[in-house]
Amino acid sequence: MQTGEIMGHQFRFGIATLQDVPWEILLRRWRSSEELGFDSAWVADHFVNYSNPAGAWFDGWTLMAALASQTSRIRIGIISSMPLRNPVVLARQALTLDHISNGRLDLGIGAGAPGDIDPSYRMTGIENWSPPERVARFREVVEILDQCLRNNATTYRGRYYQFEDATMAPQPIQKPRPPITIGAMGPSMLKIAARYGDTWNTVGGEFNSPSEIILENVKKQSKLVSDYCVKIGRDPNTLRRSLLVWGSEALTVFDSEEAFKEVVKRYSEVGFSEFMFFHPDTAPVISSRALKEIAGGVMPELRRLLH
Repeated sequence: MQTGEIMGHQFRFGIATLQDVPWEILLRRWRSSEELGFDSAWVADHFVNYSNPAGAWFDGWTLMAALASQTSRIRIGIISSMPLRNPVVLARQALTLDHISNGRLDLGIGAGAPGDIDPSYRMTGIENWSPPERVARFREVVEILDQCLRNNATTYRGRYYQFEDATMAPQPIQKPRPPITIGAMGPSMLKIAARYGDTWNTVGGEFNSPSEIILENVKKQSKLVSDYCVKIGRDPNTLRRSLLVWGSEALTVFDSEEAFKEVVKRYSEVGFSEFMFFHPDTAPVISSRALKEIAGGVMPELRRLLH
């Protein structure tokens, strides 16, 4: 295994930004993240902010196109909420954004939160599927994205989605297609990540769960996804493990260099090589000495030293 890699994957550090601030602030955060050396920046894909449905909120896919045109190096990502879009239309959006960004898109996909958490269903009239149907639809959606983004034309006959000769031109810049990140925590979803994902992403548990519980959950999830890879004949090392740092750790990870190192080392020991952090939202933290030192010194150090 090479220095700075886990299972052949280079260490990557990403920033997740919430789109509840004016455009100028969001753009400044993305440009600063790129300048500081973060590998990727992410936006959310929700109709509204769950915790403040009446508050300001911008569409994630529209924002990504604009932000891609205003950056040059940083990879751009989104965990797209499956219920919000037809999968063939989503594939078209992805190939378009891959071109706008000159091949910097990380296409994430998640099953979406249920209606008792996400008010989008009652606000938009989108159907709030049962958990089994949600997972079954998710599998088809991921298959469709994979096929449409690889091929010039795709015909699909599934239980929930059927279409003929869906053309995709021009083809995406990234080959054989933009990498797919699958957000998954439960066994059924982890099986889909094992089969189709280039990257598997998790948060480990509820936001208010103690960090010890989140770590144990992540360990169990990682073992399950490895077992599922083996069962289908896939080398588990080919699936990148990605963590959105969550809960109490998300609130303190940028407090100091040591806090940052501790979180990254803890999860790298169980196989994770990509770490996403919520942007420190209280201005002017993004330009503070602590964050600059973490980005300029600690992140390169961790890339060199961790195995």
